[in-house]
Amino acid sequence: MAPNVSIRRAARHDAETLACFNEAMARETEDKPLDPDTVRAGVRAVFDRPEQAFYLVAERDDAIVGSLMITTEWSDWRNADFWWIQSVYVRPRARRTGVYTALHRDVRRRAREAEEVCGLRLYVERDNAAAQAAYEELGMAEPPYRMYEEML
Repeated sequence: MAPNVSIRRAARHDAETLACFNEAMARETEDKPLDPDTVRAGVRAVFDRPEQAFYLVAERDDAIVGSLMITTEWSDWRNADFWWIQSVYVRPRARRTGVYTALHRDVRRRAREAEEVCGLRLYVERDNAAAQAAYEELGMAEPPYRMYEEML
């Protein structure tokens, strides 16, 4: 684990920090401004639906320095859930200090302890080479699938 980093499940009182992280991540990775009210409502909704999603936060010196969200996807092929790692954010001054590694290892540990989880997945921007390298270093590999979406 990264020096002086502890990982815990986020609580409702962390919602404002998580919303700010989401806004910063969207600006940095996609140059996309998010509607603050929508983001805050979306973050708060996670705490009302713990069976669908949860956040983990990384703390150092009593401050949140990183976070991620886990959502679930049922696989009928495997009769189990995939955990999707989403909304990953590490404060700029805490990057490259092992914060994401600590978060990822905690996710992996929790997933292995949960009988209903068969694997971890995430998506990453095509041009985000630093993130791709970090994920590969932690043992993740690119599957042979492409993702498509239709926004409604």
